[in-house]
Amino acid sequence: MYKPDYKKLRDETPFSWSVTAGISALLDITGIPEKEFFLNPSAGIKLFREGRTALRKIYGSDVNMVSPMTPPISYGHINTLGAELLFPDEGEVNHSTLCDTLEGGIEILKRPVEFAKAGMLPFYLEYQQKLREAFPDEKVNLVFKAEGPLTTAYTLRRDGFFYDFYDEPELTKEFLKLITESIIEFNHFLRKLAGIPEISPDGNGLADDCAAMLGPDLWPEFVLPYLEQYYRGLTTGRRSAHIEDLSPEHLPFLEKLQLASYDPSVSAKINPKIISEKNRVPFYWRLLGFCVPNLTPQDTADFVYQAVADGASGVFTYIANSMCGPEAAEKVYSFIAACKNVEKMLSKGATRRDISKLVSESGRKKFWNEWPKPKNNG
Repeated sequence: MYKPDYKKLRDETPFSWSVTAGISALLDITGIPEKEFFLNPSAGIKLFREGRTALRKIYGSDVNMVSPMTPPISYGHINTLGAELLFPDEGEVNHSTLCDTLEGGIEILKRPVEFAKAGMLPFYLEYQQKLREAFPDEKVNLVFKAEGPLTTAYTLRRDGFFYDFYDEPELTKEFLKLITESIIEFNHFLRKLAGIPEISPDGNGLADDCAAMLGPDLWPEFVLPYLEQYYRGLTTGRRSAHIEDLSPEHLPFLEKLQLASYDPSVSAKINPKIISEKNRVPFYWRLLGFCVPNLTPQDTADFVYQAVADGASGVFTYIANSMCGPEAAEKVYSFIAACKNVEKMLSKGATRRDISKLVSESGRKKFWNEWPKPKNNG
């Protein structure tokens, strides 16, 4: 089993960056309603065919275009357990609450599930096939996912779950253990469909934002054992995690999970400097699409330079639905230029201290004390 050497892992991790045009940008530029995309394969074919062409004209070859995929659904696993998927006229897919009680949840999780026939999975397998026929030269992914154990527990129980830790701690542990077993079983099923090993030797990621909603004092008992169970059931290789909104006090636990990489994404309580000080896991700092309207081109370059100076192993952003015009494109070009400059400097032996000297005076004030600072619209 892979074990990271934190004495040198961050230093040995090469700098990386990416800019990707995501689904929201394709929906924005094509005008296809989100509900139509989720429920109509013809709309999905049009989205990838026309949307990527239109965005390529704006952004050129430095921006990655998302590959054809089924509509991204993070609640695929709980849908196969019985939670109904809900498709609003505007907005992303949601789901019903499945478990009114812990006892009811445990009973549901103990039932055998024939995933291939459960929930909307047959519909999305058919959707995937239609995309494959439309894009025969590209890999078409099925994005009908499971979340991590704590997020799955929340999606099954909703707010009641946050009382369970205190009201029925031992029953909660049984619930989490069964959830994690079910997630592993679901992922093994998906891997069989894709023709890949059930337990990957190369590594495995985790998305579990609701883990951050448990305070650090609860992590040793109610988080770490189930994340460890998750990883052991899915990989012998490198472990990565996407957990949003962690606090500084959570960060030391990332080494206990033996992570090789960490994506904090939307995390208002921390920044690259704090992350670097609190643990040694390589991390990747994201420029969030909803922040871009409040930034200048100089700001987006400073974002890159300050993140790298403060220890980030990489930076990335997604073209979002507010970034399909020339004003946003100028900011993205500045972000890309800064990434290329960092890449070039590091390849020639520059240090993070050297990178820090590229941050403008205004950038030093903004990142991270005033980040992001909204425009005054008054």
